[in-house]
Amino acid sequence: MTPGPESITFEVSDSPRGARIFKLAGPLTIKTLFDFQDRARQETEKSIVIDLSGVPYMDSAGLGCVVSVFTSCQRHGCGFAIAGLNDRIKTLFVVTHVDGLLPCFETLEQADAAASKS
Repeated sequence: MTPGPESITFEVSDSPRGARIFKLAGPLTIKTLFDFQDRARQETEKSIVIDLSGVPYMDSAGLGCVVSVFTSCQRHGCGFAIAGLNDRIKTLFVVTHVDGLLPCFETLEQADAAASKS
């Protein structure tokens, strides 16, 4: 499914290691984040991996959403990792100083391995 310019889609699956993987496609913005945020917040027992390889950009609300999922995982003792950041999102993470806070990996496999260790 191809998202429109102001929509986001996401697929949810389980990795072989048992983490819940959210594969997003489309911009993660204040207009698009609510369905993803609601679904991710329901996860309280599995580690979460967010695959951003299909996300061309995110705004500050999208970043806040990702940080919220991260803190929820910490609160519930679950692992968390992000995979597939493009240069634009990497820059956002650096500028907002969350690059040292959020565990980010180049590949989905690396992110899954890290999240599943937690």
